[in-house]
Amino acid sequence: MHAFVYHGPGKGSWESVEDPKIEQPTDALVRIDATTVCVGDLHALQGKVSDVHPGTILGHEAVGEVMEVGSEVHNVVSGDEVVVSSISSCGHCMSCRDGMYGQCTQGGGWLLGHEVNGTQAEFVRVPFADHSTHKLPYAMDRDTAVLFSEVLPAAFELGVRNGKVRPGSVVVVVGAGPVGLSALVIAGIYSPARVISVDLSPARLAAATSVGADDAELPGRLISDLSDGPGADVVIEAAGSPESFILCTRVVRSGGHIANIGMHGAPVTLHLEELWRKNITISTGQVNTSSTAWLLDVLTPEHISALSRIITDKCDLEDILQVYETASMAVQSGALRTVLRPAPY
Repeated sequence: MHAFVYHGPGKGSWESVEDPKIEQPTDALVRIDATTVCVGDLHALQGKVSDVHPGTILGHEAVGEVMEVGSEVHNVVSGDEVVVSSISSCGHCMSCRDGMYGQCTQGGGWLLGHEVNGTQAEFVRVPFADHSTHKLPYAMDRDTAVLFSEVLPAAFELGVRNGKVRPGSVVVVVGAGPVGLSALVIAGIYSPARVISVDLSPARLAAATSVGADDAELPGRLISDLSDGPGADVVIEAAGSPESFILCTRVVRSGGHIANIGMHGAPVTLHLEELWRKNITISTGQVNTSSTAWLLDVLTPEHISALSRIITDKCDLEDILQVYETASMAVQSGALRTVLRPAPY
């Protein structure tokens, strides 16, 4: 088969590699129908994820068809169309029973494109397939379905759920990338009074309006109004920069929640001298994908239609180097998520 292989910081190539095989009885082999490139993949290619070794196939999000299963896989069979979760779960350890798949103590967690070969390929071996794949509803668009691998669970688990969005909440989402936009859509399930998107990119603010934000603004007057007034009940940090986190602390109300989703690659100052008396709750975390099955059930066709706008481009998997280049300049270009498809068989 062909796959995108990491060869050291900044180096990767689309090349012919050996086909994957069943290695454990809990494995499944999946033929990739659609995959994508996210910030985590970009960081891996840039060498910022130190435990990704040269020779690893990158990628951890995919939709595809099950081709073969191990003897201890019972929930999927050959021919099933599935979402491949970005996080692998043994399903049995204490962490997995608590829904914290990212903290799996029996060999799971972030494996694909990290510790084992990933999804930016024509085929992938999926460990712990019973708990790490999800059958797709028949009518769901396969390109949009890729968002269920990581983007939508991250938006819900780390943003909406951790932030405790409730009916009547004022919600601010800082960052209008794919996860921030998904948080806007999913927050709407809980009937907030107002959902506000903040970003530095006019193109991304336009995307926020298109998926249902009540307001979409550059940091400025709107944020000043919130910080001078009662503030936001929930602030979701989905940008991952020191400045964006500080902005969150400025606009949250006393007793409110800051829910951090963004991947922070630089130190962030926590101004406790200003925050200690405000009774705020700050949450962080890695996505677990334990909510994927629930999201597949509860998101309506209207939600899926809005989320499909996050897919801003589609191209052949063999053109993946171009997609990595686009991802590295996404803020400037306004690009959100590109779906990659292998050549037809």
